Amino acid sequence: MIIKNGTIVDPVEGLEEVGTVYIRKNRIERVAVGPYVPAESDASEEIIDAEGCYVMPGLIDLHVHFRDPGQTYKEDIKTGAAAAAAGGVTTVCAMPNTSPTVDSVETLKYVQKKAAEEAVIRVEQLSAITVGENNETLVDIPAMKMAGAVAFSEDGKSVMDTLLFREGLGRISAVDGVVMSHCEDKDLVAGGVINAGKKQQELGYPGITNAVEDVIAARDIFMAAEQGVQLHLCHCSTKGTVELMRMAKRLGYRVTAEVCPHHFTLTDADIPGDLGNWKMNPPLRSEEDVQALIEGLRDGTMDAISTDHAPHGEEEKQKGFKSPFGIVGLETSAALTYTALVAPGLISISRMAELMSAKPAEIIRKNDERGTLRAGALADVMIFDPRIEWTVDPEKFLSKGRNTPYAGKTLLGHVTTTICDGKVVYRMD
Repeated sequence: MIIKNGTIVDPVEGLEEVGTVYIRKNRIERVAVGPYVPAESDASEEIIDAEGCYVMPGLIDLHVHFRDPGQTYKEDIKTGAAAAAAGGVTTVCAMPNTSPTVDSVETLKYVQKKAAEEAVIRVEQLSAITVGENNETLVDIPAMKMAGAVAFSEDGKSVMDTLLFREGLGRISAVDGVVMSHCEDKDLVAGGVINAGKKQQELGYPGITNAVEDVIAARDIFMAAEQGVQLHLCHCSTKGTVELMRMAKRLGYRVTAEVCPHHFTLTDADIPGDLGNWKMNPPLRSEEDVQALIEGLRDGTMDAISTDHAPHGEEEKQKGFKSPFGIVGLETSAALTYTALVAPGLISISRMAELMSAKPAEIIRKNDERGTLRAGALADVMIFDPRIEWTVDPEKFLSKGRNTPYAGKTLLGHVTTTICDGKVVYRMD
């Protein structure tokens, strides 16, 4: 396969030039900068003309919920993978809070087998930290790591037993594993469903303060440093967490952090009413928090953009802020990032590729062959046309989930082609 005439964006190689990407089987064969020069042998190749488009490493989403096993009416591995491909994503990290929880080798193997059979992209599965995410008994950490769990997380909640969490961190450190933390003090939530503030008072629901996140973010940063384990903070939403990350990096701790597009594009003031598609956890925060997150993404404090893709059934989301937490995000994340950050000049297209591909590959230790277009890397590629304006229509999503606050919003930039393992897995109609 040959991809010609596009602007090749590879932050790992320091490349942002018009050129040609040559793919042989499932690997990048070479990248040639400059105008495409046809050769006789090219006649037998599939040639994709990417003129006016960016050709980037396939995106890596560190944080998705595919609801399999147990809640496949919301999403399954096949539909989740198709939605990922439509969003330019070629690797996802699936969280373990399924039914049953991914807390045993047997359940982990089930997901891996199903992904191999049904997913058009790469599905990496996380392990829970405690059995059933019950905050009582640690999973068999060495067995889960050996069986291929990409990281450990209690996503959906925090391990609130601090001593048990410290023991878990020590065991994960012993097998050189990665911890992904959902930072939420369960006691401080106190039934909250929306960011504490004016909109919360308007709607009459209990609020979630910033301290709910900040307190556990601080705890996890210091505890992970003490145990010498690599830590990644999920879906950061507050100014306080950004400042904690600045401190952690200044201290040389092994900690990274992700931000979701909804947390840098929307505030709680944007919530139009008691509508379930605006309920997520962490909640939409204040303008001050949004600006802090954007600055953190700009200056390198925050390391990655992930979606926290959380599909739910339509009826479940009809209960306003009594609905379950979560929105879908795989099919809008690239366009939201381009529209909100790249088009206004807040970050470069290379920084977008770094945040959404190169750095995530490094965090999950797959950067030897993912997150880059260098020769020999896996042929995972996204072609993105920044000229396309489109309106978000959830009915056209490939995900089973329609729960998005962006319905009707006009975005700039669209994925036109996604290639995974050398095969075209998505092509825009």
